[in-house]
Amino acid sequence: MIRHCVFIRFRPEISSEEKAVIFGEIAALKARLQGFLAAHIGANVSPEVGMDKGFAEGFIVDFTDAAARDAYLEDEEHRKTGAKIVAAAEGGIAGIFVYDLEIAG
Repeated sequence: MIRHCVFIRFRPEISSEEKAVIFGEIAALKARLQGFLAAHIGANVSPEVGMDKGFAEGFIVDFTDAAARDAYLEDEEHRKTGAKIVAAAEGGIAGIFVYDLEIAG
């Protein structure tokens, strides 16, 4: 399984409604993409103050394997939503942190 983690440092003027639209679009991809197992979306709730480096919100998507993750990355709807994320992030791509984990078993 691949766990695709995306953390975002949103620009201050991005409303919670705009964030909800972006996150809703990510979650909606599950119905269309084979191997998209689950989407977990939300704000950082860690008590470790400052450890998030400002990446206070984000999402994690679980995929059956790397091929399913790669299909998601190439999907046209994902690319459109990805562009919205870049536009909403502080500093564009600099305001986005992506990290993928391979989960055994």
